[in-house]
Amino acid sequence: MINLPDGDFVLADLEYTSWDGAMARDWGGPGEFREIVQIGAVKVTRAGGWHEVDALMVLVRPTLNPVLSDYFTNLTGITDADIARAGVPVTDALERFSQFTGALPILTHGRDDLVVVEECVEKSIDNPFANHDWCDINPGIRAMTGRNLMSSELPAHLGLPQKGQAHDALADARALLAVLAHFEAPAVHTS
Repeated sequence: MINLPDGDFVLADLEYTSWDGAMARDWGGPGEFREIVQIGAVKVTRAGGWHEVDALMVLVRPTLNPVLSDYFTNLTGITDADIARAGVPVTDALERFSQFTGALPILTHGRDDLVVVEECVEKSIDNPFANHDWCDINPGIRAMTGRNLMSSELPAHLGLPQKGQAHDALADARALLAVLAHFEAPAVHTS
């Protein structure tokens, strides 16, 4: 069962620095700090069906590991050139994300809120989401699918069309929208 907030909400996804094997090590290897590199989000309304009403995608310049690993680039398609051209400081990215979400609840597939907290603490910056309603929907989706899949893997698992490149934050947020709409029937309810 996935408990969704009443009214509109935001589905979001983060891509953050990574290296081959980092996930298995829980980013515990030397120098493996998860820095946000991309924020993708969609505003969702369920009035008259499930609809994306707005979208946000921001590239972020990492500073602790300013050169992206080949592993990360191969996974996400994001290059150092992309970051040099369009990346913004994490403070600017979080501010844009905060303005985009406003007071709407944020839902993510995993604890992306902790990645934000960790980066704000590490860099001694204010967390604009410190008191925000942020919910991890992964446990509910995992209970319904019987598998622990990444958000980008969920559409294929459910026989739904892919919503763009896997591990693109905006495409993954849109994949979550398709998955929640798919589960709208009796298994999903509002609280």
